[in-house]
Amino acid sequence: MKKGDEAPEIGAESYKYPLVSYSAHSQSVGWQTAKYDNEVAGVTGQAKRLEAIKIDFANSKYAGKLRYKTHVQTYGWEDNWTKGGQIAGTTGQAKRLEAIQIELTDEMAEQYDIYFRVHSQTYGWLGWAKNGESAGTEGLAKRLEAIEIQLVEKGGAAPGSTEQAFIKGE
Repeated sequence: MKKGDEAPEIGAESYKYPLVSYSAHSQSVGWQTAKYDNEVAGVTGQAKRLEAIKIDFANSKYAGKLRYKTHVQTYGWEDNWTKGGQIAGTTGQAKRLEAIQIELTDEMAEQYDIYFRVHSQTYGWLGWAKNGESAGTEGLAKRLEAIEIQLVEKGGAAPGSTEQAFIKGE
């Protein structure tokens, strides 16, 4: 709390711990420090591609995993899901990420929805995708530049517009 602010009412949340942690590997920047709960990972306004990402729970009181797949330049969608904390995408190959899917499993999927949105070349920030949906582009050769990820209590409101989270070319 800011100095001089009124104390929270009894029973109010006085501290909210982060739920999800993620780190992006950006062109000519490398691995960035971890971001938490709806912070921007990556770089906007500098035309730098995301090349890889690591996502995991920062805190979890329920059983379950966080898993994700990326769509990589030249390679397309990865065949297998990457589990929490491991690298999805590539490093040292100058390949852009173009899209991503993220989902929760088991009790975590029963308690939370995972929302994520990406900043895509030409389009800017796209809408929020959730629970295994795709975010980004496919077949358009557009780089992802940044990402935001947020857990929301199951059935809660999306953090913003869910329109046009994914754009697929012909």
